Amino acid sequence: MISFAQRMQSLSIEFLPFIAAVVFHEYAHAWMARRFGDPTAEQQGRLSLNPLVHLDPVGTILFPLMHFFTGINLFFGWAKPVPIQPRKFKHYRRGIFWVSLAGVGMNVILAILSAGISCALRIFLSRNFYFYEPLVAMADISVGLNYSLAIFNLIPLPPLDGSKVLQAFLSHEACLKYEAIAPYSFFILMGLLLSGVLSLLSYPIYFLTENTFHFISLLFQ
Repeated sequence: MISFAQRMQSLSIEFLPFIAAVVFHEYAHAWMARRFGDPTAEQQGRLSLNPLVHLDPVGTILFPLMHFFTGINLFFGWAKPVPIQPRKFKHYRRGIFWVSLAGVGMNVILAILSAGISCALRIFLSRNFYFYEPLVAMADISVGLNYSLAIFNLIPLPPLDGSKVLQAFLSHEACLKYEAIAPYSFFILMGLLLSGVLSLLSYPIYFLTENTFHFISLLFQ
C-alpha cells in the first residue's frame, strides 16, 4: 500500500509537468482559434503561458487531489477552457475541428519532447547533480502524463475536446442537443473515475509512452 509520504512525493513531481501540460494545451486552443479568425481568447488574456489565467478549480485542483486521495494510477485534469466564438471562424466546421484538436496535438508534441529531454538528461547531466533524479523523474512522468491528458480530452463529453471534434460533423440542432449533456459531464466523469473505468485508458497510454521512449532512445542511440 502506498504511504502518505510516497503519495506526497509523487504529487510534487507530477504537479509541475501537469501544470505545463494543461497550460500549453489551452494556449494551443487560443493560438489556433486566432489563426482561424477568432481573437476572443487573445482579447481576454488567454493567449498566454501564464498558469494563473488558465487555472480551473475543478480540473486543475480538485481532480489532481482526487488522484492523490484515491491513489488511482492515472493523473487526469484540465485547465479553464479558453473562450471560443466559432461564428468568427473563417471556416466554421474546419475551425471547430482544428481548434479542438490543437490542445490534444500540443500534448502529443510535449510527450515526444519530454522523452527527448529525459534521454538528454541521462546522457549529458551528471548523476551527481543534486536535482538529477527529480528532473529525470519529471521528464519521464511528463511523457505519460501528456498522453494521458491527450486521450482523456478525447472523451466525447462536453466540454472536453472530443465532444467539440464530434460537433464539427453534427448539424446545429444535433449540437444543441449534445451540449445539453454538459451540466452532467462532471458527475459522469466522477463516476467513471471512482468506478475505475478511466483506468482502461492506461492501456493506450502505456503503449504510446513505451513506444515513444523506444523511438527516442533509438535516435539518441
